Amino acid sequence: MKTINEYLSLAEFEAVIFENQKIEISDAVLRRVKRSFNFLNEFSRNKVIYGVNTGFGPMAQYRIKDEDRLQLQYNLIRSHSSGTGKPIEPQAVKAAILARLNTLSLGYSGVHPSLIHLMKELINRDITPLIFEHGGVGASGDLAPLAHLSLPLLGAGEVHFEGRKVAASEILQKFDWQPIVLQSKEGLALLNGTQFMSAYGAHVLIKACKFSWLADLIGTISLEGFDGRKEPFNELIHFIRPHKGQIVTANRILEFLDGSEIIAQK
Repeated sequence: MKTINEYLSLAEFEAVIFENQKIEISDAVLRRVKRSFNFLNEFSRNKVIYGVNTGFGPMAQYRIKDEDRLQLQYNLIRSHSSGTGKPIEPQAVKAAILARLNTLSLGYSGVHPSLIHLMKELINRDITPLIFEHGGVGASGDLAPLAHLSLPLLGAGEVHFEGRKVAASEILQKFDWQPIVLQSKEGLALLNGTQFMSAYGAHVLIKACKFSWLADLIGTISLEGFDGRKEPFNELIHFIRPHKGQIVTANRILEFLDGSEIIAQK
């Protein structure tokens, strides 16, 4: 069980996404998230704050009536749920939920702890929203991908669960979860970030490292199969360059060959 406190390391990220390690939210995280939420609600009562009681972009000059503030957040998510193309693989989507949760848990976004709890449950139960490959512009955030990620939190959209597509409303009913009632700024907090591209990049990086390891292993087996020698992998040769990846691969091949009777034969 990994407890979310601060920024996740790449190794911790990998354990949750690739090894299905469960996560928990620390009491310290919940306290600072609640403190931020309370501060925003109190601070914004008599002030004009972008995205809380104003429109977005060119509409920022217009103040939103108090009775319409929460509807504003719903409209923001629904209007940006416009991705197209093939669905992103569930493992990469799970990575995006984790990255967004990690950011929101820092306590700077003004969201309610209930939002953190529900995102945690999605991760721990391998429930991943349908996010599509086209639509994000990456300017002020991964708006379309993160909008699709957010829909199931509201009981809308579809998710992947146990190998099939399911309506998010059905999943919430199955686990007796209540859909999130968006508060001031929560729609904006969910959308306005680059966690989708960051998570996707980390996901690809981790897979690339695994493929690199396998390539070195296969290369080592081939070296034995072709009756090759291990002397060319002596570290002194590779320190001359010096390219870090080359040094790592040479050391790794020697480790794979340690104790090999085939490579030791005359």
